[in-house]
Parts: sequence; structure tokens; C-alpha cells
Amino acid sequence: MANNISSVYERIKENIGKVIVGKDETIDMLIVTMLCGGHVLLEDVPGTGKTMLIKSLAASLGCDFKRIQFTPDLLPSDITGINFFNMKKSEFEFIKGPIFANIVLADEINRATPKTQSGLLECMEEAQATIDGKTYTLAAPFMVIATQNPVESMGTFPLPEAQMDRFLMKGSMDYPTHDESVGILTRFDRQSPLATLQSVVTVDELKEAIEALPNIYICRELMSYISSLVEATRTYPRVTLGVSPRGALALMRAAKGYAAIAGRSYVLPDDIKRAAHPVLEHRLQLENSLRIRKNAAAEIIDDILGKTTVPTEAVFEAHA
Repeated sequence: MANNISSVYERIKENIGKVIVGKDETIDMLIVTMLCGGHVLLEDVPGTGKTMLIKSLAASLGCDFKRIQFTPDLLPSDITGINFFNMKKSEFEFIKGPIFANIVLADEINRATPKTQSGLLECMEEAQATIDGKTYTLAAPFMVIATQNPVESMGTFPLPEAQMDRFLMKGSMDYPTHDESVGILTRFDRQSPLATLQSVVTVDELKEAIEALPNIYICRELMSYISSLVEATRTYPRVTLGVSPRGALALMRAAKGYAAIAGRSYVLPDDIKRAAHPVLEHRLQLENSLRIRKNAAAEIIDDILGKTTVPTEAVFEAHA
């Protein structure tokens, strides 16, 4: 079970590595989110390779891929689709929107109005879209990967808390190191390697991996550890709103994902710690004075991880 998931992960990561230089942790986060059946938000300045990474992931899979450029004039129907009257047939026909794909890139999601952003909520939470009173099931697997630019405020609309909570994980690309920059220039000197990238995992293989992930074992003591971490965010000073039960479930799913890509059939505390930052940070609502500090949420999670008692190794090894 875990070996099959690990095999899918290794093939995808190796293939993405033909295009993306470095960024192992971000690539792992993206693949784990996909295996968990979740969605991910990438926040970073323009030109760091967010879209290139997402296109590389899509090209590595035998899946449908659609890109939506979010703008202030984008309408919900531009995402989900419309019913139009066919004059020749004298009847209404439904034209599917770009949300009907396996992997959907919501580029610069915070440029769209709240009304348009709300059109994604049902899709992301229930993998379905309701148009004119009729509900359509989305393709499986289904994953939304959204990007946003943190340095621009003109013409942008902050994502509501309810939508932020729909993202299983949030991460960034960050600027490359000097050696990585040289590697990027060398790799893209003549042509983009993305143009020749081939799929290495079929839809059926991906579905099997996603269906197998819940079978990764997590002992009750580690469930208690996750609960303690989440509860600590709710009472932490200067945090106005802590992590919800949905966030706790997300942390458990992500920890199982990290355990699976490591080739294990059981979760360790290190898997939970690795998942804590990308899963919990964006779910914290901080006081206004803290929001302007770039790493405030990360520092809070670090502090909570340092103060929360970790189950002893003997406990979960006995269950494993």
C-alpha cells in the first residue's frame, strides 16, 4: 500500500525535477496535497516559477488540465459554465466551464471579486458545481491549485476565511539560491524542458494512490497530539481565531501523506511536524498588529510545536 503510493510520488517528483530546479519541499507539499484529495494555495512574488511548477505537475499526469486567469471582471459562470439556448435544436445546452478538469490552476485568485471567489467554494469542498439549480459532479481526481501575489494590493480582494480554510495547504516558492539560479539558466538556455515533458502516472494509478492513503495508520496518541496542537492555537495570545476541526482533519490527512511518500504505512510525529506549518499557518487569524509581520504565523506554530509534548517513540512503534 505505502510502497505503491511512494512509487507514484517518486515518479512524479523525478519528472517535475526535469523542469523545476530545487524546491523539493514545495514539490512534496504539492504532491501530498494531491494524494490527500485537497487543494493548495501558492503565495509568492511574480516570476518565481509557480505556474511552471503547476504545469509540470499536470504534464506528469494523464489528467485534464485547465488554467483560469482571475480578473476583476471574471464571473462565476466563467468558472463553472453556462446554459445557452441552441437555436437549431430549440433547447438549452450546458457548456462546461474550466472547473470541469482534474487539475485547475486558479491564477492570481485574489484579483477576482468575492462573488466570483465564492463560486469555487462548493467545487472545492464537495467536488460538485450547481448551475441553474442542477448539480454536476466534477471529475475525479479533482484539485485546485491557486496562486496569489502578496506584494500587490491594488485591484485585489483578500480571500475570505471560509475559502482559505478550503485549502489543505499553503506554501511559497521563494527565490532560488545562487546555485539554483545558475541551474535554471543552464536548463532553460535553449528551450523549456516543459515542452517535452511526458506523463509518468496514469489517472487510474493516481486514483488508486488517493484511495489507499486513508489506510495509512495513525495511533490514538498521535491523534491526541494533533488535537493538542490545534487546541493550542485557539488559546494562543494575540490569535483572534484558531484552527477549526476541519484544520485538525487536514493536519491528520497531510501527515498520512508525508508518511506515505516516505514509504511508511504508519504516521510518526515528524510527519505531523512537517505538515504543521503549511496546514495550520493560513488558518490562523491574528491581531492587526501581527498581520503586518511576515513570519508571525510561522513563529506561533514553531512556539506551539516546541511547547506541546510529543508522544514517546515506544507508543507508536508498538502500534506500527
